[in-house]
Parts: sequence; C-alpha cells; structure tokens
Amino acid sequence: MTVAVWNGEHNGHDRNGTDERRHRAYDVLAGHRPDLVFRQELTHAHLDGSRALYEEANRLGLWPFMAPGTSESPNPTGVLLSTELFRVDALYTHATGGWHPICNPLVRLKDSDGRPSGTALSLASVHLCCYDPETRAREAKRLVTLGAPGRTALFGGDMNSYPHRTHEESVPLPDWSDPALSDAAHFEHRTVERDGQRVADTVPDQILAGGRQVFVEAGHYAATRLGQPGAREATANLWRKDQGRRSRIDRLYFSPALAPALLSLKVVADDDVAEVSDHALLIARFDRCVLHQALTPAA
Repeated sequence: MTVAVWNGEHNGHDRNGTDERRHRAYDVLAGHRPDLVFRQELTHAHLDGSRALYEEANRLGLWPFMAPGTSESPNPTGVLLSTELFRVDALYTHATGGWHPICNPLVRLKDSDGRPSGTALSLASVHLCCYDPETRAREAKRLVTLGAPGRTALFGGDMNSYPHRTHEESVPLPDWSDPALSDAAHFEHRTVERDGQRVADTVPDQILAGGRQVFVEAGHYAATRLGQPGAREATANLWRKDQGRRSRIDRLYFSPALAPALLSLKVVADDDVAEVSDHALLIARFDRCVLHQALTPAA
C-alpha cells in the first residue's frame, strides 16, 4: 500500500493566474501510483463544483475528500483514497481552535478478498498553523484524540515545526543567527521561548511522538528501525532562501500497532517535485496484509 504526503504549494496556482504547475503535479503524483494521499493546500479546489479536486482524483484513480477552506485561508486539506483498498465508514472535519480544518475520513482496510478490517482506521490530512506555536500545540493535542484507547490512526501533513529528537536528526535545526535567514516573521512564527531564549518549535512532534508516544513518526522509525537514513531528509524550503536551510517539517504519523507494517519511507525532492512545489513529496509503503492484521485483532 503506497501512501503519499504532499503540500502542493497553493495547488499549483501561480500569481500570474496560470495553473500549469497543478497539472504537472498530477503527473508527479500519478507516477508513484499512490493508494492514499494526504494533501495540503488544495487552494481554490472547491470552486466550480470542486472541479479541480475531482480532476486530481480522476487523474490518480482515487476518491477525494476535502475539509472546507476558511475566509482567512483558502488552502484546505484533503484525503484521496482507493475505494478498492478502503471502505469509508464516516467523514469528520476538525475545525474548532485550529487554523486549517483537518480532513478526517474513518475507513476500514480491505484484504485481498475485499473483507474489511475488524477495526476502523482514522485517516487525516493535517496542515498545522503557520504563524502561531500555541495554535500548533493545540492542533497537535486535537490529533492525539485520534489515538485515544480503542482508536487507530494514520495521518500526515505539513507540521510547520520540527522533530523533537534534535540530536538524532540528520537535518539540523535552523540557525537563527544566520544573516541569510532574513525573514524576521519566520523567526517569530517558528520559535518558542524556553529558558529565556527563543528556540525552534518542536512541541507538536513532542506531543504526538514523544513522552508516552501516542503515535510513531514514520521518518524516525524508518531511519532507526528499518535502516533508512534518507527517511529523515529535509522536506521544505525547496525554493526560498530567506528562511534558512531546508528543514524536515512534513511528516507522517501512525498508531504504534501499525509500525510493523511500514516497509519504507522516501523523501522525494527531485527536479520534477521542486518544479511544482516548495515541499518535498513523502512516499511511504506499507505491507497491506500486515496492516490488515493489525486492524483485525484475533477474537
């Protein structure tokens, strides 16, 4: 089972009104043949009867779900999935107290014979707040509810913050003293106060995958448990130079019970990806049989 996570910068809409990047992005995604896509920045995809949303879904052969945009940010999150692999039980939207509403279909994974898993799986596309650490922390705690006892989740997106195991990362945190990091607003948006100093915000990842570890962060797991160091490569700032070095802010998470099913995680930041978005594309592969077994506990 192939899972993609991608923030397609403004859904391929350029300021001059063209949307050629959007169509090239479809080709990039389709080349990986995903069964499940967590999308961010489906900008204006709701217009004209959600034509752009269905256009992307048809190109990928998937069924789409999209959270609403807001009056302040027309950049909704969405989930596209294979109805051959998933049975959809419900669709939820988490909007209260956050910046971008979370798109959260509840599904059951089908086995090779089409039998649905015994327990449901919460899928969620996430785009944490770009400007306020406190809002990001609140959004992360909202996501923790998807991992409450009796619940299982798989979600991914743009976390607009950094991994909390900083000493284990191959991508260093931003150097806020670097003169090249000239975006002063970015410093305010991405830092928190700790011991009288401003430091990079790692709080959301700590909430999600630290402490008692409600969730497993796929990049860390693939690098440390599966021997795939490339799973922790940088995912953002493919275009901009005024926000410092590239960083690993796009991530995938899942309930610990699903960890044995993860086969690989790859960060794709080649020329084709960089041509259409400032974010890398994450491609994770899971063993469908093992995943189904994890979602179907023995009686």
